[in-house]
Amino acid sequence: MNWLTNKVLPKIRKLTTAKDTPDNLWLKCPSCGQMLFHSDLAANLQVCGHCNHHMRLGPKERFDMLFDDKSYDIIELPDVQADPLKFRDSKKYTDRLRDARNKTSDKDAMVVAHGKMGGNGAVVGVQNFNFMGGSLGMAVGEAIVAASKLAILQKAPLILFTSAGGARMQEGILSLMQMPRTTVAVQRLKEARLPFIVVLTDPTTGGVTASYAMLGDIQIAEPGALICFAGPRVIEETIREKLPDGFQRAEFLLEKGMLDMVVNRGEMKETLTRIVDLIANKKKAEVEIKEALEEAVPEEEAETLPAETSPEENQS
Repeated sequence: MNWLTNKVLPKIRKLTTAKDTPDNLWLKCPSCGQMLFHSDLAANLQVCGHCNHHMRLGPKERFDMLFDDKSYDIIELPDVQADPLKFRDSKKYTDRLRDARNKTSDKDAMVVAHGKMGGNGAVVGVQNFNFMGGSLGMAVGEAIVAASKLAILQKAPLILFTSAGGARMQEGILSLMQMPRTTVAVQRLKEARLPFIVVLTDPTTGGVTASYAMLGDIQIAEPGALICFAGPRVIEETIREKLPDGFQRAEFLLEKGMLDMVVNRGEMKETLTRIVDLIANKKKAEVEIKEALEEAVPEEEAETLPAETSPEENQS
């Protein structure tokens, strides 16, 4: 009996017991609580198929989604001083940076790439919330300045995907200085008559909202994105009043005129490609219209047409 109990039965149980399902096969939607199969979620661009909740995307997923044939080049960004203030809270700032870099495989919270969208050149910057909350520090400021310079050099639009909890407190006043620096970078684009398109994703808050995130020529947001300077909880505690439903969400801001459109992630590439194509072909269209008019009215006939007269000459 001992032989059966100690030897045979354990082997039978081992063969017949179902294997545990790996934890990474399913993900619970934070909005509706529905369990989502990871491959289905990836195919749907990290959007819940039940409630349309848009989960966060990293730079690589964004670039693969946007650029033609997933072909693009990531630019090398300038290095910045790692810990200018020798900051330490519960951990050293250098340790936090190292942990974030190991977690995301990115140097900092902003990654910039350039490539083709619908055959037209574009420069795209993506802010990664998984890197210290996408916080705005010196490295992010340098990235936006570099992206602006590249867009001007290539005469291409700059598209920026924002996602941040605000300025990076570990860099103090140096992080706040990136707000005017990035504003100047955007102004240089406008002086070069190049479009600056901003796509606000969840969440875009704090000093990022107070600077480059709200300076776009075209302001787009993903559904349900939180877009604000101070969050709703802070405001409620300050004014001691209940805020309206959906306050500071993308749809609320669209209704109040702060956004141009709210676009589902599945339609984002088509929308941006169409906008870039319209902008890129504007001058080409103007030239084609001019040539068509010249063909419609030959130069010899144009010389024989009566000259336009002023209203004063008509009265006389």
